[in-house]
Amino acid sequence: MHPYTLEFGVDPDFLPPESLWLAVEPLLPEPKPRPKGGRPPMPNRTAFFAMFYLMRTGCQWKAIPRSLGAGSTVHDRFQAWQKAGVFQELWTTGLLEYNTDIGLDFEWQSLDGCITKAPLESPAWGRANRPQSHRSGQKRHKTASSYRSGGPSNRSRRNGSEPPR
Repeated sequence: MHPYTLEFGVDPDFLPPESLWLAVEPLLPEPKPRPKGGRPPMPNRTAFFAMFYLMRTGCQWKAIPRSLGAGSTVHDRFQAWQKAGVFQELWTTGLLEYNTDIGLDFEWQSLDGCITKAPLESPAWGRANRPQSHRSGQKRHKTASSYRSGGPSNRSRRNGSEPPR
């Protein structure tokens, strides 16, 4: 049995190799001091393994197995590491290592993009140029107003005569 199965209770195919963790560990920021004590923070190793599991499986944050930690805690740690530049540094370190071992070929490069529809409301457009709904102003039908007032409309007849009493 793989040691990760006992430690984390998930299929080891969804967890990173130990060599990746050893490369990531020095890039992580120092934990913040907790002068008031409280619950001990989640270990960085567990948080990293949970993030790797999430990316490998494509599950949602809340679907991370509890053996890897609470989804909200893992997400908080992910945001803190993102803000600290951990993933950018990991990417840069990986590229440099790859360039040293195999070599990057800068002769051929690729660029990918996406074209999407522009949002309808922008500061340049303003509200005046927004497409109008076919239901704007919704005028009531005469019969609807007569039912609300409890009888026929108080308006005079076409010929100007008063309705009979």
